[in-house]
Amino acid sequence: MKTTHSCIREGRLTVEALERAAQTLKMLAHPQRLRIIEILEREQEVPVHALIKETGFPQAVVSQHLNQMRRVGLLAGERRGKEMWYSISDPRPLSILNCICTHCTKEDFENL
Repeated sequence: MKTTHSCIREGRLTVEALERAAQTLKMLAHPQRLRIIEILEREQEVPVHALIKETGFPQAVVSQHLNQMRRVGLLAGERRGKEMWYSISDPRPLSILNCICTHCTKEDFENL
């Protein structure tokens, strides 16, 4: 597969860049976090209670995932009264998800 642009081919990946890439991929490699990201991408800003309701995940699980993604800079949180609202603060990882969704079909995964 040939791509038009490649940091790897151009030799621009430092050890630090590789570590950041690995951390980003780890953060994205969880189906519950992906579901939360999908909701946030669609709705832009969402209060925690709405994420809990829409995902069906327990409050503790949603809060843990939100805190992890906020710590690495993927999400931003803002307190409004008694409620925390979250939004995507760094849209770059979304391009990774969109690439995966665009280029990988169910059949691709079945053949691994």
